[in-house]
Amino acid sequence: MKHRILVVDDDDAMREMMALALSKEGYRVDRASSAADGIAVLGETDFDLVIADIYLGDGTGLDVVDAIEARQTDTRTILVTARGTMETAAFASSHGVFDYLAKPFEVEHLVGRVQAALSASTTEPSPIADGPQSMIVGSDSSIVEVYKSVARVAPLDMPVLIRGETGTGKELVATALHRFGANPDGPFVPINCGAIPENLLESELFGHRRGAFTGADSDQPGAVETARDGTLFLDEVGELPAALQVKLLRFLQSGEIQPVGSKHRIQVPVRVVAATHRNLRAEARAGQFREDVYYRIAAYEITLPPLRDRSSDIPLLVDHFRRRHGGDEIPAAGAEVVQLLTRHPWPGNVRQLEHVVQRAIIDSGGLGDSEVVAGILDSMEDAATETDALPRAGDEITLRELERQHLEAILRRCGGNRSQAARILGIERKTLYRKADRLGIELDPEEES
Repeated sequence: MKHRILVVDDDDAMREMMALALSKEGYRVDRASSAADGIAVLGETDFDLVIADIYLGDGTGLDVVDAIEARQTDTRTILVTARGTMETAAFASSHGVFDYLAKPFEVEHLVGRVQAALSASTTEPSPIADGPQSMIVGSDSSIVEVYKSVARVAPLDMPVLIRGETGTGKELVATALHRFGANPDGPFVPINCGAIPENLLESELFGHRRGAFTGADSDQPGAVETARDGTLFLDEVGELPAALQVKLLRFLQSGEIQPVGSKHRIQVPVRVVAATHRNLRAEARAGQFREDVYYRIAAYEITLPPLRDRSSDIPLLVDHFRRRHGGDEIPAAGAEVVQLLTRHPWPGNVRQLEHVVQRAIIDSGGLGDSEVVAGILDSMEDAATETDALPRAGDEITLRELERQHLEAILRRCGGNRSQAARILGIERKTLYRKADRLGIELDPEEES
């Protein structure tokens, strides 16, 4: 017996495309162009699956879901949207939705998710989960997979490692894991492992007792104890020195800490989320990071895509930042500005894009002048070139680290194109591969063009 599917979408072309694709797969497909029409059809016919756009002219896809729930049927639902956020993905799941797709999507992907929805058992959990609003914005398939990963792992009591280039939003993901987790009302305590001097980091992490060292005039809790019954976010965990990696491992294994200067250990229930821009798996294999610590903090790993790999989200992000920094009274960015921003490689990722939007609003009162935006991009590129040329006086940096930073900067500038990067560096491609492997830089085959 053929499965019967209802497609509800106010976009005529999208509705017909989905209906035609599913009909070719042998499904019986009905169509509705509004929430009211969809609800009316549901009152007349039983469906195995309903696919509904979230944002409809006369309501939302959630109104359609409510109608399905009111009938108490086993009908599965998939929601689609061109304005994806963590909030909409989470809200969809709270209404019993099986899956959530961001437009645009490939027909093969739609068919695959439909097959999964129709074949799943009635007790199988949804691949997304509910929770409060997050500031992560995007509809590209790569970022939607991040939404789903966050929703899957957030309720579980396990450490998570977030990987991604600088500026991709690692702390936003950590915050979402906390807010979607089992203890959202508990504290969220971030600590940047690379920004605190090594001689102070142990005290900052685990606390100290009065008299433990010169200047320790009173007992002070560390970040771990402050995060009790909440989330400890270890940003740039790859910068932890070896001695502290051992102490972190002990804490991860036992849940206990020993403050500096104390003879006693303290049990501290806390969830640990870590983040890094480095390839810790490769560094662990090379002996540059403790392998046992890596596997403890990376019980579940989430990788954030760089902005250049989801450029389709740039218009959505520009509008989001426009509203955040200028409000609705600031006109939307013009087509020429959006095109200019979409073509930019964004070595600083989403954070850099936000700075450009904010500065354009400050400098010109809006996003309508492409020459102003181009000038901001040029000035940022010039500043980055001057900053990256040589380490500042007084910085403690090894030659190996300098070489790694330079190679990563060239790869970012080339958008991951290894042939172009090798030409700029004046080396053979095979030499580039060897250097990357030695320095712990992971080269994704999909980044080559």
